[in-house]
Order: sequence, then C-alpha cells, then structure tokens
Amino acid sequence: MATMTELSPTAGKTKHSQDTRVDESLVPKKVLSFCSTRYGIAFIAHFCNFILMAQYAAINISMVAMVNGTNHQSQFNGSTESLPLDALGGSNDEPNSLPAEAPVYDWSPQVQGIIFGSVNYGMMLTTAPSGYLAGRIGTKRVVGVSLVVSSLLIIFTPLAADLGLAFLIVTRTVQGLAQGSIFGGQHALWERWGPPRERSRLCTLALSGMMLGTFAIILLGGIISQTLGWPFVFYIFGGIGCVYCLLWFVLVYDDPVSHPWISVTEKEYIVSSLAQQVSSRKQPLPFKAMLRSLPLYAICLCSFSHQWLVTILIVYMPTYISSVFNVNIRDNGFLSAFPFIISWVTGILGGQLADFLLTKNFRLVTVRKIATFLGNFPSSVLLVALSYLTPDYITTMTLLIVSCGLTPFCQSGIYINALDIAPRHSSFLMGTSREFGYTAAILTPTVSGFLLSQDPEFGWRNVFLLLFAINLSGLIFYLVFGDAVVQDWAKDRKLTRL
Repeated sequence: MATMTELSPTAGKTKHSQDTRVDESLVPKKVLSFCSTRYGIAFIAHFCNFILMAQYAAINISMVAMVNGTNHQSQFNGSTESLPLDALGGSNDEPNSLPAEAPVYDWSPQVQGIIFGSVNYGMMLTTAPSGYLAGRIGTKRVVGVSLVVSSLLIIFTPLAADLGLAFLIVTRTVQGLAQGSIFGGQHALWERWGPPRERSRLCTLALSGMMLGTFAIILLGGIISQTLGWPFVFYIFGGIGCVYCLLWFVLVYDDPVSHPWISVTEKEYIVSSLAQQVSSRKQPLPFKAMLRSLPLYAICLCSFSHQWLVTILIVYMPTYISSVFNVNIRDNGFLSAFPFIISWVTGILGGQLADFLLTKNFRLVTVRKIATFLGNFPSSVLLVALSYLTPDYITTMTLLIVSCGLTPFCQSGIYINALDIAPRHSSFLMGTSREFGYTAAILTPTVSGFLLSQDPEFGWRNVFLLLFAINLSGLIFYLVFGDAVVQDWAKDRKLTRL
C-alpha cells in the first residue's frame, strides 16, 4: 500500500485522516478488475519475479547434487541424527541416482556458503542505483536488459563451475549485478501504475512471484538434477528467461499514458489518482535529510534482519532437510518446495489483508507494523524451536511450512513502506532498503557455513539462535521508529534542504 488509505466516507473526519494524502473528490470511482491493464502489468511483473527468483535460487537445490558423493554433507547434521528415507516411504539411493555425466565437486560447507552469497555481492551494488535509473529512463529498459543478462549468465554457470571456483564466483557476482537491477528497477512501475488505494495488492501480487519461483526451482530442480543432471537446471531456467524477455519488451510500458491498449477510463482513473503525487524524475535526492531519517533507518535495518531469515529458508532448507532426513535429491526437492507454495499464497493474501484493515479505519502505520511483525517474529521463533526438538518428519515439516509461510507478510510492511514515507523517491529508497537486505544475504551463508563447519553437534541450533537475535533486533527498531507519514524531506521541494 502506498501513500493513502481507502477509508469509509466518514474517515476523513477521524483522527486518522493524516494518513490520507489524496483528495478523494478528485479520483473517479473505479471498480477493481483483475482483467484491467494495471493488474496485467502486475501479473507480468509477477512472472518476471518468478523467473528471477528461480535463477537466483537454482544453485541452492543444485548444490545437493553438485557436492554429492563428498563427505561434507555430514558436517551439516548439527544436533540431529539422520532419519532413513524408508521412514518416509522411499529408498535412499541418492549417490546412484545422479546422471553419470554430471560433474561433482569437493566443496566444504564454508566454500558452499561463499558460493551461495556471491550473487549478492553484485546485487548490493546495483539495487538502489537501478531504482533511481528506472525512475529516470523507465522500468521497461532497465529490467528488460537486466533480465537478458541474468538469463545468459545462468546458462553459463555450469561452464563457469567447470573452469574453477574463481570463475563461478565471478560469474555469480556479475549475475548479481543484473539481478539487483531487476529487483531495484521494478519498483518504479508502481509510482506511475499503482493507484494509492490499490498499491498493497498490486505490489504484493508482483512480489509474490518470487515465492512461486522459489517453489518451482526447488521442486523441479530436484527432478531435473536427478533425471537430466544438475547443469540442465541452469540451462532450462536460463532459456525460459531469454524467451520471457521478448514478452517483457512487447507488453510492458512505463506508464499508462504511453500504453497503447489501455482503456480511456482506466487511464483517467490512474492518472487522476496520482495527480497530487509529484514525480521524482526532476526532484533531486535529499541525501542529507535521508541520512537523518529514523523511519528510513527502521525500514533498512528491518529489511536486513528479515532478509537474514529469508536467506536461511531459501538457501539452507534443502541442505537442512537432506541432513535431517537423508533423502535423495528428488524427494528433497518435494519437501523443500512445499513451504514456498504456501508462501506464495500468503504473499498474495497479505496485500488483500492490508487493504482490508485500512477499510476498517486502521492507521496505515499500524497496518505496516502488523504485517512486518507477522512476517518476522513467529517465523524466527519456530526455527529456534525446531533446533531443540527431536527430529520428526511431521513436526519438522509443519514448523518449516508455517515459518516459511508467514515471511511474505513483510511484502505489505517494510518492503513497500518507502512508498508511504517518500512517494517521490520511492524507487530509489525501496532499492536502498533492498541493498541492506542483500548485505544480509551475503553475510548469512558465509556466517552460517562457518557455524556449521565449526560445531558439527550444535551447528543448526547456533544458526537459528543467531537468526533469532538479528531478526528480533531489527523488528524492535522498526516497531519503535517506523512510520507511514510522508516525511518533511519528501514533501514540496521548498521544504527539502540538501
């Protein structure tokens, strides 16, 4: 949700009216339609994020096959003992089930952590600048070109692994530069396509594609690795990305005014609803004021702590399940993927819930904090509890499903909060907050790999306890200092001091 709330007809007279920043009388009434052009743009962005996340997480499930046959997997067992697959109704034929031609590498857990995190080195450098660039030259070009580059590099990944560890890390770092541009650049769409009262739904619909992509790559990646070999995971999803780029350039337009097929009614509705929001294209960025803004720091720090949680789930769930249940890569894919389809559903429903609460006269800042709390605290608590329980198939999978399923609520909280506090500069600020998140995505695999390598008995418990401490710290800071009112430095230019 962005810069206004849709309240009851009498809400303008309530004490919460300060959250409403668009004159309702200037906006024509419009019945919501999932067949409208703006929702079509959201669905296109949804599948763009699907492909992007599939490419981002491809190595997470492939790594189980890439290091299969080494003795490093046992180092991940932590404080739990492996359970035989026949307890789940299958057979543990993991070493013999991989195609003979698929290369296998001798990478320690710490090296694997560096490989996992290397893509985030590049993402951290481009997310904020790409948001600013997309605000100036358009999302269509920034995201489209970046998706082409990311898709080509994911196809090149198996060759880079064969050339050596250094080539693989460099390739993934450059890939991160492209993927960071996609993450950061797409936010500029909603400055021009998202009516304020619909931004929660549009943004969460687009962002939920990430969870669907994670589900698909973990599920299909295991099957592909076992039947064709792990290199085909990269070839297939890289090829899909190349094809989708063509659709992106044909179907996406930077604003409703330039869209050739949008109806006149919908165009007028969107343009009029955004009439009081000045574009940031010609507005200088008030860097000094931003550096003094506690609400902005709250968004960034909580993004960091939440991304630490998400990275643990995405990167280490296949490894954790493999270590606890000793399953083959195909069954690992099924077990690891299921929690993310739940996340996909809750991500979409979270936006609907946020807008529903706003119609019930909840303050915008309250909705943002509720969503952020639900996406952080319960998930981290459940993971800590998991490390203290005796490994049991039903209990373990239930806790992982619930923990993973709750995390997307933050899409209606911190991840679009910049649209509330600074709509003019939101694409840059949303990219900046994502950069803080990618800092966590770099540190998480490296730190976690070190903890798992140093303490074979209590490795997972240490990983989850550290996660809880970081997650709780960022959440508390956001609950105290988070805001949803347009900041003084983001208002009229005469109020902004550079």
